[in-house]
Amino acid sequence: MHKKSLYRSDANKVFAGICGGLGEYADIDPVVIRLVWMIIVMITGFFPGVLAYIVAIFIVPRKKT
Repeated sequence: MHKKSLYRSDANKVFAGICGGLGEYADIDPVVIRLVWMIIVMITGFFPGVLAYIVAIFIVPRKKT
């Protein structure tokens, strides 16, 4: 059985591949993840959402090819 793991996407990325990796992990279109993230950033006042993305860049590993 294949264990699912969260990785940053190398194939489906705009900046660092976080949203693409989340989309691949959850089997959701990464565009939906990006739109939800943008809404959260706008609602929270920019800084918390951007900080969470930057932290995710360092926490979520790249997919080994």
